[in-house]
This record gives sequence, structure tokens and C-alpha cells, in this order.
Amino acid sequence: MRVTLISIALCGFCLVVMATVITLPGAEDVQSEIQMQNKKIGKVLKEHTERLMSLPGVVGTAQGACKGQPCIIVFVLKKTPELLKQIPSEIEGYKVSMQETGDIRALEPN
Repeated sequence: MRVTLISIALCGFCLVVMATVITLPGAEDVQSEIQMQNKKIGKVLKEHTERLMSLPGVVGTAQGACKGQPCIIVFVLKKTPELLKQIPSEIEGYKVSMQETGDIRALEPN
């Protein structure tokens, strides 16, 4: 009986803490971290690459690190106002970095 009461009290405390975290300023950051932990960057990149590659001027995508954190890199021929509007700064909690590369072509075989 005593263990059951302690368990109920502990569960109630956890619910109060969770509700507080969700309503505090900056809760979006906590929710983004939770979302990122639930979905690995490789899966996020795989799910969004086709859409990103369909944008005129996008020549590739990759996963990388931005300021020490995992991020999605979108390679573009040239940064244009149109691409800046179409490529989000964040996808499913991961920052997106746009890098201008110019044209990317396969090397000729020797």
C-alpha cells in the first residue's frame, strides 16, 4: 500500500514538471530537442531530400554539423532570394544550412 502511494505521488509530480516545461518560455527548444531525439537526422534528410532537390538551383543535400550540432546542408548553385524563401531554416528540429557550390559534375574517368 505504501509503495503504491509513493508511486502515485511520484507520477503526479512528474506530470506537474512536464506541464511546467511545456508552458515555460523556451519550451519550443525543449520540444525540438525531444523531436530530434525521436527522429534521427538521416531519416529526416531522406524524407525531405526529394522535395529539396526538386527546387530549381538545388544540387545536393547532406547531413553535417553547424556550431557543433547536427544539421542539414542544402547545396545550391547560387544563393538567390527565391531559394532563401523556399528553403526553410529548420526541418523537423534540425537547422538547415544553405551552401553555395556552383555546378557539381562527375569527374571524367581516366
